[in-house]
Amino acid sequence: MAEQKNEIAKTFSDGLMDMLISVEDGLSSSFNKTRFVQNSMAVLNEHPELAKINKHQLQLGLLKGAFLSLDYSAKDFFLIPYGNTVQFQMSYQGIIKYVKKYAIRPIKEIYAKCVREGDVFEEKIVDGKPTINFFPKSFSNGKIMGAFAICEFADGGLLYETMSTEDMENVRANYSKAANSKAWKTSTDTMYMKTVLKRLCKNIEVDFETIEMRKAWEDGSDFDTNRIKSQPETEVVDVFANDPSKPIEVFDTTATEVSDEQLEREVNEVFK
Repeated sequence: MAEQKNEIAKTFSDGLMDMLISVEDGLSSSFNKTRFVQNSMAVLNEHPELAKINKHQLQLGLLKGAFLSLDYSAKDFFLIPYGNTVQFQMSYQGIIKYVKKYAIRPIKEIYAKCVREGDVFEEKIVDGKPTINFFPKSFSNGKIMGAFAICEFADGGLLYETMSTEDMENVRANYSKAANSKAWKTSTDTMYMKTVLKRLCKNIEVDFETIEMRKAWEDGSDFDTNRIKSQPETEVVDVFANDPSKPIEVFDTTATEVSDEQLEREVNEVFK
């Protein structure tokens, strides 16, 4: 049995490497394919529930992370079942990691914070330059009033974005791919920070080295600006929540095999 599992893992690993080699022109020049495959396999081995998902869908999701030079084992991104496919979703730290690496204007620091009831938050324009003052109340779990994101450039420049809780809830209701997912319910503060951070990133010029990189960046957002509100929402299943009382739901438990030609068509369709 163990030998069979090892063979399946090797087949998946070899297939992922072959896929990376086939799209090498779309990867960053500094991307390490071997390390990426090793790190991805380490995560997959720790979460056997992912083996229930269609193999080539997992590989396509990992491919998006590769285009952005993100690390699956460092939780720069997540792969979760969504509808009839696997959703690739960048984490808060993954967004920061990518933007800091590829911003045309070098970034010194970039982050987001939630503003809670009792905190002091000020935004000013002094001599034509934006200034932010934030004095959080220590160890506060007060009501979240809003959130802000700041980008401090190496040349001393500053960009920032602010959103009220009402603004962020409006984005959640109208554009989130999974407004009622576990992430929104249990990690609302983190989702708020990702929301305002993504809005800030729209104003930061990034060097997309390839078309594939740009597409993966767009796909990695939690929000779909083309979403139709009347369309039924599909619950995103957090495959990393190992709760035996809530069985994992996957769209395909057959793990069907596909030919190289079919896989290539899938890749071309996703990144056309």
